[in-house]
Amino acid sequence: MHPSIKLLPHAISELMAQVSTTRKITLADRYGLMAAILDDSLEEEDRFSIDRLLRALRRGRLQIVDEISSLLFSGGG
Repeated sequence: MHPSIKLLPHAISELMAQVSTTRKITLADRYGLMAAILDDSLEEEDRFSIDRLLRALRRGRLQIVDEISSLLFSGGG
């Protein structure tokens, strides 16, 4: 039995916004994309967004990085 994969609501749109800003696809982004592609209930709009992202990657507009996240955290305190 395979574990079920369930994406968070708006996960793809959040991913698209982040990648559009940073121009980087992180390790966490790649796992998120893998989960999205394996989700049989993915909406057509999300599939279209993933296709756009993959085209941008193929054309060299995005960079693949081995960072976990592209978010910057400020050390408080």
